[in-house]
Amino acid sequence: MKIVGFESNEGLRLGVVEGDNVIDLQAVDAKVPSNLADVLAQSNGDLKALGDLAKGAPASARKPLNGLKFGLPVARPPKNICLGLNYLEHVKEGFSRDNVPKFPTIFMRCQTSLVPHQQPIVRPKVSDSLDYEAEMVVVIGKKARHLTMDNAYSCIAGYSVFNEGSVREFQRKTTQWDMGKNFDKTGGFGPWMVTADEVPPGGKGLKIQTRLNGNTMQSDNTDNMMFPVAEMLVYISQGMTLEPGDIIITGTPSGVGFARKPPVFMRGGDTCEVDIEGVGVLVNPIVDEK
Repeated sequence: MKIVGFESNEGLRLGVVEGDNVIDLQAVDAKVPSNLADVLAQSNGDLKALGDLAKGAPASARKPLNGLKFGLPVARPPKNICLGLNYLEHVKEGFSRDNVPKFPTIFMRCQTSLVPHQQPIVRPKVSDSLDYEAEMVVVIGKKARHLTMDNAYSCIAGYSVFNEGSVREFQRKTTQWDMGKNFDKTGGFGPWMVTADEVPPGGKGLKIQTRLNGNTMQSDNTDNMMFPVAEMLVYISQGMTLEPGDIIITGTPSGVGFARKPPVFMRGGDTCEVDIEGVGVLVNPIVDEK
């Protein structure tokens, strides 16, 4: 099942994608929250009720996917947890090539940095070093702490796609990456969440690519994560309680713009696509900040 956030004249809505249509869940039951995080919290991560609502939806609740104004798959995630340096070839192309991490590198992104599918990623006026990063997103379905390798997958609601736009100049100014990773409207997230039952366990074995203006810049497989999904969930949950609607952005493969000769960064007028097999294709135009 594909669950999508979108905007309508009535405000933010939640829908289920069915072929070329979206079923407006609030049009079926006005009590359905528009924030997927709230749905997950109320249902302890069980989304069967949404599927049942979609199956019984009247024709009036269906609208074409074409022309939909997408919202974020999770409108307001409680936490946006990011992993850096999670593909060895990416480590080798960067500044940590001689210091391969033994543990996951964790940082956070704020809500104002997130941008839905088809909405513009904004290149900030203070820097021209806005880089693309294809990443798979894990959406947490229920509260979890001190997970083990045996039960780590049990807290996953589904998967999505992320383009972690990184302002490299500001990322490199200090040893802490957060400034370069949190410029307004630099992180593409969408187009929807695919429920965990439609994706291999842990999102393993999925092709992941970035295309900039149609040119393939990154191409790898999620099998090549240094810290696969189960391991990262066990590690993170040692310290943080994972909550319904949290998103975990799992790291990017090699081929990023700063490592190219000459470097290739996103600029106004570009279009960037992140494509994850079985999950979706996230598309964002790039605009320059006014």
